[in-house]
Amino acid sequence: MVKLSPEQARKKCPDDMFLCSSTGELEALDEIIGQDRAVRALRFGLRMGRKGFNIYASGIPGTGKQTAIQNFVSEIAKDRPIPSDWCYVNNFQDQTRPKALQLPPGKGAQFKKDMDQFVSNLKKALSTAFESEEYGKRREQTLKAIEEEGNQLTATINSMAQQAGFILQRSPVGFIVVPVIRGQPLTDSDFAQLPARVQQELESRRQELQQALGNYMRQFRDLGKKADEAVRQLNRSVALYALEPYMSAMRENYGSFEQIQKYLRDVEEDVLANLSELISGEEQQSQRTPFPFPRMREDPTERYKVNLIVDNSCAKGAPVITEPNPTYVHLFGGTEKEARFGTLVTDYTMIRAGSAHQANGGFLIIPVEGLFTNPMVWGSLKRMIDNEKIEIEEPSEGLGLMITKSLRPDPIPYSGKIIVVGDPQVYETLYSLDKDFRELFKVKADFDTTMDRKQENVTRYASFICALCQKEELIHLDPSGIAAVVEYSSRLADRQDKLSTQFAAIADIIREACFYAHEEKAELVTRRHVEKALEEKVYRSNLIQNKLQEMIERRVLLVDVDGEKTGQVNGLSVLGLGDYMFGNPSRVTASVAVGREGIVDIEREAQMGGPIHTKGVLILNGYLNERYAQEKPLSLSARLVFEQSYSGVEGDSASSTELYALLSALSDKPIKQYLAVTGSVNQKGEVQAIGGVNEKIEGYYAVCKALGLNATQGVVIPASNVENLMLKEEVIESIKDGEFHIYAVKTIDEGIEILTGHSAGERLADGTYEPGTLNYLVQNRLQEMADKARQYYYPDLHPNGS
Repeated sequence: MVKLSPEQARKKCPDDMFLCSSTGELEALDEIIGQDRAVRALRFGLRMGRKGFNIYASGIPGTGKQTAIQNFVSEIAKDRPIPSDWCYVNNFQDQTRPKALQLPPGKGAQFKKDMDQFVSNLKKALSTAFESEEYGKRREQTLKAIEEEGNQLTATINSMAQQAGFILQRSPVGFIVVPVIRGQPLTDSDFAQLPARVQQELESRRQELQQALGNYMRQFRDLGKKADEAVRQLNRSVALYALEPYMSAMRENYGSFEQIQKYLRDVEEDVLANLSELISGEEQQSQRTPFPFPRMREDPTERYKVNLIVDNSCAKGAPVITEPNPTYVHLFGGTEKEARFGTLVTDYTMIRAGSAHQANGGFLIIPVEGLFTNPMVWGSLKRMIDNEKIEIEEPSEGLGLMITKSLRPDPIPYSGKIIVVGDPQVYETLYSLDKDFRELFKVKADFDTTMDRKQENVTRYASFICALCQKEELIHLDPSGIAAVVEYSSRLADRQDKLSTQFAAIADIIREACFYAHEEKAELVTRRHVEKALEEKVYRSNLIQNKLQEMIERRVLLVDVDGEKTGQVNGLSVLGLGDYMFGNPSRVTASVAVGREGIVDIEREAQMGGPIHTKGVLILNGYLNERYAQEKPLSLSARLVFEQSYSGVEGDSASSTELYALLSALSDKPIKQYLAVTGSVNQKGEVQAIGGVNEKIEGYYAVCKALGLNATQGVVIPASNVENLMLKEEVIESIKDGEFHIYAVKTIDEGIEILTGHSAGERLADGTYEPGTLNYLVQNRLQEMADKARQYYYPDLHPNGS
């Protein structure tokens, strides 16, 4: 048994540890601290180029892992090569399948600019060429020769018709052969009045003439095609001549890019194939559209423009992209739609890149939670990693909904590292249930919640504070303020020799302390400001704790803090309210009687005890058997209960408390009510560490303070919990003044001696205990109960057993 000193109850951080007058004199921290294991895993995963060595960064929220990873990866990315630019262009063979073009970094933006300029020059060049006087002359000459040929053919046909007594007349459907009598062409009514014999003769001659003119008529029709082809060839040659300077420049600029050379050939062929639309497309559209609403008039040259989706012209090293909202479209991109006349339309210029496109060739950081709240995302991400390509699809198709006609852009090859950031529980679930996860995320970077409290880490902690103050323009901390933050960090870590890596919580306290310093117009943040921030943080959340304390003061909840009672102990538990935990004392009582039931846990019988609490009570049976039932069975009926507990009990931290109450009831030795107890116990009687020791001690201290400190009150804790103590300054001062005490014990014997003031006693060679000791009294009481039980249940049985 050890009575703790104030120094053992809180490990102070001396102000002179920091060789500066404020954090403003320090160098800002620009690296991850206290995460050597995680950094080593990250470094390996980022450098390993093999497929599947993506990274799962595991750690609890608030450890700053995502920000740390962002900064760490950004440093590595600076030395990596800049990835390619990517753009989509029109597929003139199938416009639903846009083509993806890969260019060196910066070349994509230049190519887009050059094509925009080409489109602008195309309009001017074609307009100039086809509106010129020279083009009109050449077109007239081309058509004139064909027209003369047509006139000659017409004259020949007319001559043949006249010789047969007919003439040819043009109609909307072609040439009509009309009979002539006495120099006058016959109308249909005139023809109908002729004798039948004459009609038959004329019809016969007409058919003979039509057969004779058939070949000439075909030649006549071919002249129209010949004229169209001649004009087309003329237009083609004129267009080629007009475009040649611009196309030659483009081919020269991109001579080493076979994909672009092929695309330019496709552009040239499309321009030549659609000259009439390009020359007069806008006018025709205007004529068809009486009310030219925005976006209704389409420029046919738009299909030659470039949709640049990834532009790395300004990049310095590989990209590092964090996608905080990993929806399908945000990650993998999509195709926008535009409403026109009540219909949704799209084209390749409306393709938008996702984070995966932007991070291609670099690093993509994704929070794991979003991967499962959005449909299709997790499966699509795995396919992208496995197939090493990014495909843009319609999300509705993946969900099995209606399939509509849309674009299917060419997939883009993917190379890069995926870093998923999430909780350890999610990692375990994925590793157990998703076989693909094991193959695709082979590197686990485990972020710890604590680091050693040594000089090096304390100094780096001060540099972290400096970086935070500089980044957010906060008031800098003086050495006392830094020391207070370090001590609070150890409190968060729940260890005197550790510092917390939950930098989000640390940063919040610094911000709050800065707020109070700013209100006081202080030049620096001191320990007083940090402590005020901590006090205010507690005050905002401890309403329930105060209500319970008031109920104890008014004796609604029965807790004694002075006097002595048999079979009754003050147990300590922790209640959690989300962002706040506090200790709360409660009365634990034990009653014993002769019987066979053993130890009965009333909480369990009432179905208010959890499995861990039940386990702790069952261990008590093992302890009694080990200590007192080596030669005889236990004939005991004991009841254990948390008095005035209405919300259930879980955990084994009260098992030693229950055992003390039971031993007090069996030995009839009273327990000091001004002492409270926490700690679990094993079957050998060793007191084991528990959680929340600081909150438990402070909770009991608050009750004692409210009811009146009498210099005797204190708490009995496991010796293995001493290293977890980082008590509030108020409690430390009370320990210094002798008003409050903390006792650390290793065994139940040590604890029961403190609680009862009675010697526990050692076991003798014959299995009994030293006379007059507490263990001796318990053993004798159990022997008496066994004898009474035998007499009650077996009255005819002889004392010697016969």
